[in-house]
Amino acid sequence: QVQLVESGGGAVSSGGSLRLSCAASGQTYNTYCMAWFRQAPGKEREGVAGIDDDENIIYADSVKGRFTVSRDYAKATLYLQMDSLKPEDTAMYSCAIDRTCNEYSLLRVSWYNSWGPGTQVTVSS
Repeated sequence: QVQLVESGGGAVSSGGSLRLSCAASGQTYNTYCMAWFRQAPGKEREGVAGIDDDENIIYADSVKGRFTVSRDYAKATLYLQMDSLKPEDTAMYSCAIDRTCNEYSLLRVSWYNSWGPGTQVTVSS
């Protein structure tokens, strides 16, 4: 069983930056896929950015050029650097992990069974 805990959320003004972290513990894998998702009020959860087990990275079109995903294998931690934040980025951000994935499932909500509780990001205009 893998446990995930996100941190780093907060309230910022439009154009600001935040860095989210997602720490994995418990029965982690040697290689794995990890991804960030977000859910705004009244909307479905959507994929934001992820890294697969071959170190390929995928971003949602809405965050390309503004967000950067990275991870530290030694710390079993996934990061999301968010720059040039917009009010429409306001959401609960959560991370997910799975032992394997492909380019079609990396940012697919239904692919994952292990999720963190999330961290709130609020961007004011």
